[in-house]
Amino acid sequence: QVQLVESGGGLVQPGGSLRLSCAASKNIFSGNVMGWYRQAPGKERELVATITSIGSTNYADSVKGRFTISLYNTKNMVYLQMNNLKPEDTAVYYCNVRRYAAPTYEYWGQGTQVTVSS
Repeated sequence: QVQLVESGGGLVQPGGSLRLSCAASKNIFSGNVMGWYRQAPGKERELVATITSIGSTNYADSVKGRFTISLYNTKNMVYLQMNNLKPEDTAVYYCNVRRYAAPTYEYWGQGTQVTVSS
């Protein structure tokens, strides 16, 4: 079993920045896809950004140019740098690790709240 623990959420004003961190209990990044998802009240969980173990990234259109996902392999960490935050970025943000090749598996963190408000 792998634990993912997010941190770094909080309250920030529009235009501000936050950096989310996700700590994995062991190194399972190799060959997998790591990602950040978010869920706003009354909405479905949605993809924010993903990164592979070799550094290929993918972003939702709504965050392109503002958010950056990164990986620190040797420390089992995944980060999400969020700049120019908007009220519509308010959500619970979840860390995810997913293996698509057999044997497949998927892990989620418990989530961290991000609130963007003046």
